[in-house]
Amino acid sequence: MMSIIIPALNEEQGIFNLLEHLVVQAGDPEELEIIVVDGGSIDETLLEIKRFTLAYTYIDVKTVDSDKGRGLQLHNGAKSAIHDIFYFLHADSYPPKGYDKQVYKAVAAGKPAGCFRMRFRSWHWWLLIIGWFSRFSWKVSRGGDQSQYITRNLYEQIGGYDTTVPIYEDYLLINKLYELQKYHVIQKWLTTSARRYQEVGVLRLQWFYLTIYWKKRQGASIDEIYEYYLKWCDVSEKSVESVSE
Repeated sequence: MMSIIIPALNEEQGIFNLLEHLVVQAGDPEELEIIVVDGGSIDETLLEIKRFTLAYTYIDVKTVDSDKGRGLQLHNGAKSAIHDIFYFLHADSYPPKGYDKQVYKAVAAGKPAGCFRMRFRSWHWWLLIIGWFSRFSWKVSRGGDQSQYITRNLYEQIGGYDTTVPIYEDYLLINKLYELQKYHVIQKWLTTSARRYQEVGVLRLQWFYLTIYWKKRQGASIDEIYEYYLKWCDVSEKSVESVSE
């Protein structure tokens, strides 16, 4: 059985639809545990979760309060989970039909960790290319938006998500799994939002991601990467504001 762990922060616009999708698309939704880890939302996220629980009383859903920080939220969700398979899912990513059965099948076949291949809800040519390459098992093609399944035993063996880092938590976990040669890509499509790309600009944001990846490959520390991230965010937000004006 599987625990689905969703980090959330101000997701009132989509959290109900995501939870409903998880129920409708599951092979056996009553076997699932859904954990939404809230990082201090100031909108109606929690009310939307409550609305869902009233509409789907037969689904096991709970909310966990956490300090903000995706790695910390994901790990706190794992600590609250009761099942032996964890499925970490971003709040704007929608797994394919029968996702739970696909994960169970992979685990039973000796593949204790992995993800789905991914496509963005966008027809931008570059995002289509990124989605196409996500079918391959190359580490460079991986990312947190593709979701992450992992058995409890393996998660505990590698120490779980690093809760001390402000960014890059997905890649650090994925790196550990690749080092152990414990990564599998399920060849079913997960869809994810392109909202960040749309806000910032597709090629601009992709250049930022590639720069971070290159800095890490060259031995930059998380602190150095985070410093670059903060500078980039400051410039990027000013750029978005100037465009909107």
